[in-house]
Amino acid sequence: MKDIKQKLVNLFKSGYCTPRISQVAKHLKEPSTTIHYNIKKLEHNGAIKTYKAVFDYKKIDEGFCAYVLISISANEYGNPERIGKELAKHAQIESVDICTGNWELILKVRTKDQDDYFNLIKNVISRKGIKKIITITSLKQLKTEFVNL
Repeated sequence: MKDIKQKLVNLFKSGYCTPRISQVAKHLKEPSTTIHYNIKKLEHNGAIKTYKAVFDYKKIDEGFCAYVLISISANEYGNPERIGKELAKHAQIESVDICTGNWELILKVRTKDQDDYFNLIKNVISRKGIKKIITITSLKQLKTEFVNL
């Protein structure tokens, strides 16, 4: 049989997962129509942005997780959103947050291994406007996307 694992992973990461209404209805002891109506209302109001799968990242070759603290240069300080949006375009960068304190941006990065991470830092994250980068490596993740692992 044809192996389309990576195609499925990419599709599920981009939001092609849907809730199983019958299972939710059974769990909440509510009619399926009530569940469906309320979900559609949450989607319409923008409370639900997308549905995505929660992966065992080691099994999809993204087992290296790091948090990257970024300090931007003074001439970019007025617009950290511009740099953040540029970085967010890269698939290995899972999240980008603008924050207060000593760092202007925090990235959550997932790569296959530290070699891939090094290439990401060297070729993508290190750029004009970024003054300092600190990496915090995750040794083991216990909870993600509100799911205990």
